[in-house]
Amino acid sequence: MSDVINLQATFIPNQGEFFRVKLALEIAIEQVVEEAGCIQYEITQASEEKIVLTEQWASEEDLDKHSKGIAVQDLNESLSALLAEPVKLERF
Repeated sequence: MSDVINLQATFIPNQGEFFRVKLALEIAIEQVVEEAGCIQYEITQASEEKIVLTEQWASEEDLDKHSKGIAVQDLNESLSALLAEPVKLERF
């Protein structure tokens, strides 16, 4: 059995776009929590300056499938004009 994968994604909204970014994330969360291997996928910090999403996946394979999935594609498309900088993704 493989080790659990822990990730933290940080989103920096453009000025005035906090609520649109948060809504896009909430829509994605509803879809992603149903994906195979998803243990945790939730907003753990939210302010006008920064939104942090914490993820936990059962395996590298599950994370890989998630990364290539429709929910991530839709989220990236939704956020394309709403973020001040690229999403920062860190493993911990």
